[in-house]
Amino acid sequence: MSTRTSVLLSAMLLSLPVAGTIAAPPADLERQTLAPNDGWASQPTAALPQGTTGGSAADAAHVFTVSDRNALVAALAFPDATPKIIRIAGMIDANVDDAGNALTCADYARPDPQTATPYSLEAFLATYDPAVWGRVNPSGPLERARVASAAAQQARVRIRVPANTTIVGVGRGAGLRGAWIDIRPGSTSGNQPMNVIVRNISSVDTYDCFPQWAPTDGAEGNWNSLYDAISVRNSTHVWIDHNAFLDIDSDDRTQPTYFGRLYQVHDGLVDVTNESDLVTVSWNLLANHDKAMLIGSSDSAVADRGKLRVSLHHNLFHGLGQRVPRVRYGQVHVYNNQYSLTNSGALTYGYSWGAGIESQIYAQNNHFLMPVAVTPDLFVERFNGTALHAQGTLLNGFTRFSEVDVVAAFNATSATLLDPNVAWTPTLYRRIDPTWSVPLTVILGAGPFK
Repeated sequence: MSTRTSVLLSAMLLSLPVAGTIAAPPADLERQTLAPNDGWASQPTAALPQGTTGGSAADAAHVFTVSDRNALVAALAFPDATPKIIRIAGMIDANVDDAGNALTCADYARPDPQTATPYSLEAFLATYDPAVWGRVNPSGPLERARVASAAAQQARVRIRVPANTTIVGVGRGAGLRGAWIDIRPGSTSGNQPMNVIVRNISSVDTYDCFPQWAPTDGAEGNWNSLYDAISVRNSTHVWIDHNAFLDIDSDDRTQPTYFGRLYQVHDGLVDVTNESDLVTVSWNLLANHDKAMLIGSSDSAVADRGKLRVSLHHNLFHGLGQRVPRVRYGQVHVYNNQYSLTNSGALTYGYSWGAGIESQIYAQNNHFLMPVAVTPDLFVERFNGTALHAQGTLLNGFTRFSEVDVVAAFNATSATLLDPNVAWTPTLYRRIDPTWSVPLTVILGAGPFK
């Protein structure tokens, strides 16, 4: 990775000004709608013939500037679908009580509702150590206490977003800390035209105080967490643009290891699941995280067929371990994104593009800046998928000599091959930039206030 690129990446991650940034958003940012042909979310439908418009039609009474959790929840007024614009000023912490006092994991701890057995991590670890409990799922008072404690935290950090809403940051440093932005209608089946826009915010340190121990998840078990920075479920028409999603205080490198596995307190950054459809994720920074973006949550979720159509373009994916994205069922256009990894990140890197069941990823003109140890065959992992198309990929360079055939590289090292034909060709895009221009364009343009 060049010195110039390293400087630009570091500046972005630290939210320092670099060339091409601006100090404040355009005056009309909160009223902007998704432009025609800007990815799947721009697709006109009977319910939204103009595509994704968010809260752009809000009257003056439904434009709110908020700077704390209580005001944010009150302004969103879920499930009221009246068009509304939520202007976030400053960094809003979700882990606070009604008076605004900070809450710690200890404050969320609840006893078992059946036996009143109090929860503590120390007691949980002593009880469910595989050497004592065996490799079966936890059950009993302490597991019930963990579930009750997780529910208490969820009641604070889960922020529901109603239909016809625009959420926008209004100053440098605007954003959310520890929050789970849940874009989902009241229904938990099918999908509805939620029509939501999220722009210009920083979302940091969404963490789960009470991850689940799953001893049969993989050969050694795993700690699995709840709460995404943003989850899109049972929803259509969502545009997520010019945001930053990353871990700072809760970085995985600061977490302990229990039962020989990382005590994982994070889930996804931006996940699109549960029959969602017509989503565009553009010009965002996603950094310092393991599981970045899951599209489709289960192989058995056959209702996702014909849905989960998502476009990812001009995003900066820096220091991510996996799921960038991992896809089931959906037609996903992944183009003009910048992928970068430090030498230390190579130690925990898993893959970037995950080909899940019936997935149809069309990857086009993406650029990778990777340590030497991360070869093109590692960019892809197969999870019951059969096809993936990748063209115009450049690795650590800017000429045709740096072009790599990712699918061919994967097939050369795998016993089960991926077909490069995904049986569809994207048409909803405003432009496809040449790959050589992606590093500078994306590094200078992705993230808030760009």
